[in-house]
Amino acid sequence: MLTDYEFRQINISESEQASAIEHVCFPPNEADGPEVMDRRIKALSHLFFVAIDRKTGKLAGYINGISTNEGKFRDEFFTNETLNNDAGVNIMLVGIAVLPQYQHKGLAEELVRRYKELMKAAGKKRLILTCHDTKVPMYSKWGFADLGMADSTWGGDVWHEMCCEL
Repeated sequence: MLTDYEFRQINISESEQASAIEHVCFPPNEADGPEVMDRRIKALSHLFFVAIDRKTGKLAGYINGISTNEGKFRDEFFTNETLNNDAGVNIMLVGIAVLPQYQHKGLAEELVRRYKELMKAAGKKRLILTCHDTKVPMYSKWGFADLGMADSTWGGDVWHEMCCEL
């Protein structure tokens, strides 16, 4: 049950756990390295939201983004936290990941739902992400509209760009 989790902003000390989740959930060509994850957490912890397993006290999953006024996703958002503009109305989601043992239990959907609420309360207008074809139905179910093929070529792949109005 989702009551088994604590939802909150990440602590900087949890950077190593977040990086480990990144490498379990994404193939090597798509995963951010530990140094990128560490920089992002230090600079943007207010945009990095986690689910903590109350039994273990460890991260079960996370969602994070970068704030901008730009309307199209670009690959630099994954690696350059200095592109963040806290006054921006859009959040480019650069990571949604849940460890395999916690998947298919509604945790990712709950992370997205709670993140939407937080970002709306912070004055943001929309969440934008990129995903593979296989993930389009899931994100559509969660309120994201498929905008077609993204300009992103992150990891040498083809991506859909999706947007959710808040």
